[in-house]
Amino acid sequence: MSSITKQRVGKYTYLYESESYWDAEKKRPDNKKTCIGKIDLITGAPVYTREHLAKLASTGAPVGDMRLWDKTQEARGMINSGFENGAGVAQATLDSVKDFGVVYFLQKLSESIGLLGVLRDAVPDVWQELLCLAYYLVVADKPVMYCEEWATSNAGLDVGNMSSQRISDLLTAFGCPQQNSFYCSWYRLIREKEYIALDITSVSSYSEQIGACEWGYNRDGENLPQINICMLFGENTKLPVYQAVYSGSLRDVSTLKATISEFTALTGAADIMIVMDKGFFSAKNVNMLLDKDEGNQQYRFLLPVPFTSKFAKSQVESERKDIDSIENVVLTSGTPIRGIHKLRAWGEDVKLHTHVFFNPEKAVKDRNELFGYVASLARQAATDPDNEKLSAQYKKYLIVRKSQIASNGVTVSIREDVVAKELETVGWFVMLSNHIEDPQAAHDVYRMKDVVEKSFWKYKNNLGLGRLRVHSDERMQNKIFIAFIALIITSAIHETMKKKGLFKSMTFDRLIFTLAKLKSATVNDKTILRPVTKEQAEIFEAFGIPSPDFDKPKPSTPKKRGRKPKFRSVN
Repeated sequence: MSSITKQRVGKYTYLYESESYWDAEKKRPDNKKTCIGKIDLITGAPVYTREHLAKLASTGAPVGDMRLWDKTQEARGMINSGFENGAGVAQATLDSVKDFGVVYFLQKLSESIGLLGVLRDAVPDVWQELLCLAYYLVVADKPVMYCEEWATSNAGLDVGNMSSQRISDLLTAFGCPQQNSFYCSWYRLIREKEYIALDITSVSSYSEQIGACEWGYNRDGENLPQINICMLFGENTKLPVYQAVYSGSLRDVSTLKATISEFTALTGAADIMIVMDKGFFSAKNVNMLLDKDEGNQQYRFLLPVPFTSKFAKSQVESERKDIDSIENVVLTSGTPIRGIHKLRAWGEDVKLHTHVFFNPEKAVKDRNELFGYVASLARQAATDPDNEKLSAQYKKYLIVRKSQIASNGVTVSIREDVVAKELETVGWFVMLSNHIEDPQAAHDVYRMKDVVEKSFWKYKNNLGLGRLRVHSDERMQNKIFIAFIALIITSAIHETMKKKGLFKSMTFDRLIFTLAKLKSATVNDKTILRPVTKEQAEIFEAFGIPSPDFDKPKPSTPKKRGRKPKFRSVN
């Protein structure tokens, strides 16, 4: 069902056709808006776009009394304002107005980080289509079924029709050999002095035809089958390096050796350091990383140890009395913490660098919060001892007994031993490494791993991967590869915005919106460009991208040689 709405922008009032639909990803109704006209400033009557009138006419609706939105005057106004000079241009007819700034920006950025060249060499037949889809995922945050409309409204995309059927064909037009070629070349490009962070995310799917979709531990708490994506991420460049897809039933520790082995075999990388999360800790994994027998590679690593391990608890107890000292201060972006390094035995003949950290501020904060929560829980139990929702928490922290003496019929005691046990490790953090000796260096390297977690959030939320809207393993793998390309671009944008201080004045979405306002128009087969605003110029300057040339405003993309190839499967 559709409806017509009005929206005022400056002195103009535009007409939009709003069409409602159900968004399966967000699990709520949504609507898609299309501009179909505006209110004439002189007559006050509505005028409609040529496309809208043609659409109505095709359905048999009467359009004889509906006025056409004549954009010729608008074009003349643009030309007279200095967008183009030359005899006869003022009389030209405006054929099209398209978004220009976003695609120009993304193409120049892709060139500057080397992504465009690597992708073109790895997937020569369809690299432009892949970049188009990746750009769409970066800026649109909608399913790829709407890519065609976005592609036709943007200048500089030499991809032709991007209908749903063509995208479906594209998802079978390349395969693992091309992907592996890309990963190998991409790592060679950015590998210098690179730490490698490793983490895993899950992506759920309703499809029953994706073989890798299996039931397992779902990090989003969803009751759906899933796949696991294991990603390696450069902590210096802040860019994704490699990813591998595994069955959803596999645990984190099961994928560690396979992913590292795949990556090193593919790239030849030997001198890398792997930074992981505590979910990867196990004695088996540590021993695997240390193993040099039978020709295995020993990897440098930094790995936090959870307090489910007796090893971590024993390290805290050994340092509890001596850690709060000035000589143990570790500087952070916030308040200083404490850190101690010791060589500790691991097995019979191995010693590992053990880093024990203590955050006094966090310890006090968490202690106060726990005290406040338990005190509030005790008061609640005194007045409402039969509360079913809180019964588990009552049992954990309190002893509630019936009493004939007490005025409220119950006595409530706090289980001090439980509270004390929970506070034993509050504010403490333990890490193991076979390479890093300095606690300050260990802390700084691990905190950079935050890049991975933020990027995975973007992966599923900003890039439309909350659900895999595909129904085969091949298409699933290729869509995830396209999203990987998009993630490289978004990561590069975020890192530059952070370094240049752009986040102080704008968000990521605001940056894209600002660039989208830079338009180009085609008048009598000649491309003209609106002036670059001050804010747009500041964005281009921050990213080291030249402002578009008035004489040659069109984004430059290398032309393909010969005829456009037909898509074919490369199974």
